[in-house]
Amino acid sequence: MTTDALATLHDADICKNCGATTQGNYCHQCGQAAHLHVPSAREFLHEFLAHYVALEGKLWKSLALLLFKPGFLSREYIEGRRVRYLEPLRLYLSFSIIFFALVKFSGAELFDPETTIERPAVTAPASAGPTHDTALGAATQEQADTWADTQERFVAWTASINPLLGKKVDKFLDQPVAAQQDAVKRAFFGYAPYAIFALMPLFAGYLKLLYLGSGRRYGEHFLFALHTNAFAFFMLSITILVPGSWDFIRFLLTVWLAFYLPTAMRRVYGGGRLITGLRWVVLMTLHLLSIVLAIIVAVGQALMG
Repeated sequence: MTTDALATLHDADICKNCGATTQGNYCHQCGQAAHLHVPSAREFLHEFLAHYVALEGKLWKSLALLLFKPGFLSREYIEGRRVRYLEPLRLYLSFSIIFFALVKFSGAELFDPETTIERPAVTAPASAGPTHDTALGAATQEQADTWADTQERFVAWTASINPLLGKKVDKFLDQPVAAQQDAVKRAFFGYAPYAIFALMPLFAGYLKLLYLGSGRRYGEHFLFALHTNAFAFFMLSITILVPGSWDFIRFLLTVWLAFYLPTAMRRVYGGGRLITGLRWVVLMTLHLLSIVLAIIVAVGQALMG
């Protein structure tokens, strides 16, 4: 055995994970780091954040391309150039976590009965009667009676499907309005993120149907779904952070959010502007309906569970 071979053998280590002889910083057999130590608190925190939210350098390069080159990351991934960019799933999870955290802790209201329902005027005629607080806002006696009748019909309908479900619905509707709204918010933040994530395969399925005959595999559509929805979450997060008085900035963000998807579709799938526009309209209609239905089901399951 030569002197160089002996030196190489001396420098080699045994991997503590699989027992293979290693040389360098990582085991060639299982990929574990060759030189291990008990991590510090700072390293623990970095590993935790890196596991759930991408913070390394790849994020910033991937983010710039995601924002300003619609569809480019998907094309790069499909064509085999992947190591230099953040994985699509981690990109999606990072921005979806940020979005729902901002919605929850910033106090932003996704649905506020106070602003979405026209309330009776303070100077309403006396014949209108006093107002009553309902789940849909303040209402006159007649409106409150109509709402109560609707609730009773709904409870009866759910009970006809499943008696236990009817009891749970009746119990929920018997709570004070404030308690109902609080329960809905807690259910939304607890289950909506999972429901929306579960729609990614469905979004990819819609793309598969819209591009039948294109030769694209389902995995490519799923990849595109992750990238475009990651962009949507990021833009919605920025919209939450932008001050309410910056209307022009919000307008620009909304316009770019609207035109991003068809632009990305053309870059990845090709096709003319008109046919891409029609596919975009169908895709967004199906996706928005799916989101609404998924959130209603998820929140309903949480409330009734």
